[in-house]
Amino acid sequence: SLPLPLPDGSLFLGFDCSTQSLKATVLDASLAIVAHDAVHFDSELPHYGTEGGVRRDAAEPGRIVSPPLMWAEALDLLLRRLKPRVDYGRVAAVSGSAQQHGSVYWGRGAGAALASLDPAWGLAPQLAGAFAAPESPVWMDSSTTAQCREVEAALGGALALARMTGCRAHERCTGPQIRKMFQMRRGIYDGTERISLVSSFMASLLIGGYACIDQTDGAGMNLMDIETRQLRQDALEATAPDLDVKIGKLAPAHAIAGTLAPYFVQR
Repeated sequence: SLPLPLPDGSLFLGFDCSTQSLKATVLDASLAIVAHDAVHFDSELPHYGTEGGVRRDAAEPGRIVSPPLMWAEALDLLLRRLKPRVDYGRVAAVSGSAQQHGSVYWGRGAGAALASLDPAWGLAPQLAGAFAAPESPVWMDSSTTAQCREVEAALGGALALARMTGCRAHERCTGPQIRKMFQMRRGIYDGTERISLVSSFMASLLIGGYACIDQTDGAGMNLMDIETRQLRQDALEATAPDLDVKIGKLAPAHAIAGTLAPYFVQR
């Protein structure tokens, strides 16, 4: 938990990684806005070739993805832009939210790369090789109908799955997306060290290590027991092998993910 009382003049930094932009707002202890800014992916990071923050696969109808490296570069850019207006030494806590369902596939060795970032360089050049999949399926993706039906059948039908996990299998849900990755891009799945949601991906950047998926965001995966708020072994097995290791533990949304990585302190 945060030390109390907080130092006078403490500031609080919040991020929102949505589909089209990364936004940041800085508040003081009275909740007054100190600074606000945003990076719009299409116009400010055009080299990623997104439209509306996503790429639509012309060869595969319904497949809609975003490059996770774009989100990392946006974080760097946004922090640089805020720096003249915000005394980062006064920031007592950082929090955030993100578009739900999207999955990020970290490659082998990515955890070590996160822990050893060089503050002399930006995030994008250091993490360019950190992903097993350079593109992340996002909530707009509708290409997993077959996988949805397979997961439902394995777990007793749509109603049974809804009772277990909170909803029937929807194409955007992370579980069916992971199953499709396992079936259609097995090499990527096998080479994945960790799977993050977009929110835990951003938190992982900030703490310099893999952040837990929080339970509120994890509820959109078709993998979490809605009553116990823990991953269901039967749902994991119906989705892909060794998935519990790749996802890790879930955490309450109010839990502190960690301390800010030395990379950001020194940078």
